[in-house]
Amino acid sequence: MFIAPGVLGFLLFILGPMLYSLVMSFENYPIIHPATWVGLKNWRALFHDPLIWKSLKVTTYFAVGSVTVTVVVGFLLALLLNQKILFKRAIRTIYFLPSVITGVPVALLWSWMFSPQFGLINTVLKWFGIQGPQWLFDEHWVIPALILMSAWSMGGAVIIYLAGLQGVPESLYEAAELDGAGAIRRTWYITIPMLSPIIFFNFVLSIIGSFQAFTQAYIMTSGGPNNSSLLYVLYLYRNAFSYFQLGYASAMGWLLFLVLLVLTLVVFRVSRKWVIDEATP
Repeated sequence: MFIAPGVLGFLLFILGPMLYSLVMSFENYPIIHPATWVGLKNWRALFHDPLIWKSLKVTTYFAVGSVTVTVVVGFLLALLLNQKILFKRAIRTIYFLPSVITGVPVALLWSWMFSPQFGLINTVLKWFGIQGPQWLFDEHWVIPALILMSAWSMGGAVIIYLAGLQGVPESLYEAAELDGAGAIRRTWYITIPMLSPIIFFNFVLSIIGSFQAFTQAYIMTSGGPNNSSLLYVLYLYRNAFSYFQLGYASAMGWLLFLVLLVLTLVVFRVSRKWVIDEATP
């Protein structure tokens, strides 16, 4: 009885629409006309659409950079914030607060920061005599700009890392220090192995989140310039709500689901070699 609201919500608003979108992926559904069954036509069209491959390439590029920033830089930042420093709690809060603000406001803020003429980033670079790039208006810089922006929301990963660092027994560090291990060796042989389940957790969530990125490209670049920031979900959105091809968009959604499923299974398979399970004897 108590779990009924959650189960009903899942069936009505998650599982139900997912199954219906699977059916629509085999239909031609232009919204204004009734859906007609077309079989595998939408799926075959996916592999002949050059923008599908372009969007997958762009999204993969963004995902690699975003995951690296979240997992690696977030881990290093957590190590820093775990040290005995002044105003430690206040600094932790400051780093976490940006991750609370998401969506359109963040995209508008960073659009201003990346402005070539009046943006904060290029203004600071000018102080050091550096001519900043065109950022969002340059095909070669637009994805690095979005990757840099992704650092804004890594506060959640940092907090998770900090929680894990609190659980590492101090006795391990003390024993290693007595044996002459320096800070780098203690981090490599104690901290990273002990935090490997948390690193794995953040890694998987970062992969899924980065492949589903949408707001940045939709608000800041509209996929430009020259489709250089055409993220996959943005192209899916265009097919569904600009071109009114819900059947084709549904097939795109399920293709993304399959890609993420394969990536996740591969990561889980590889994780057996480096993730240390404390329950394992």
